[in-house]
Amino acid sequence: MALLPILEFPDPRLRTRAAPVVAVDARIQQLVDDMFDTMYAAPGIGLAASQVDVHERVIVMDLSEDHSDPRVFINPEITVIDETLGTYDEGCLSVPGFYETVERPQVVEVTALDRDGTAFTERLDGLMGICLQHEIDHLEGKLFVDYLSPLKRQRIRSKLVKEQKRRA
Repeated sequence: MALLPILEFPDPRLRTRAAPVVAVDARIQQLVDDMFDTMYAAPGIGLAASQVDVHERVIVMDLSEDHSDPRVFINPEITVIDETLGTYDEGCLSVPGFYETVERPQVVEVTALDRDGTAFTERLDGLMGICLQHEIDHLEGKLFVDYLSPLKRQRIRSKLVKEQKRRA
């Protein structure tokens, strides 16, 4: 298993729309395992393949504190079940150190494939539903900062670019 480098905003590769996974094979399963290792080490609760520069529709999530509930969503498609918006303070491994309030639908239904390629449909709400929507945005080339005002987005961009230059 390997730790994968996580792309950081404003890296243009984060804007790439992910392609559907054609077959859930050993390569995809290895990607899933590496993504979990990367997410846990970061630490985070969700990670889209786009964030590790693999532009295929793969998401891993684990909202448990003890890493006991790993979830895999391959080729996820969501349907909004409840249009009521909830506000959540979101953070992102690709936008480290920043948390901002974002509004999203509170209840969604997802249809996806699991790590073995088995199809499933599940209704998600609360943090699980919000996290999945956040990760699906990554697969579409969208970041949570896109929901913010242009001024806030530019401020975050400037601070991250400055920090990236300092580390280089």
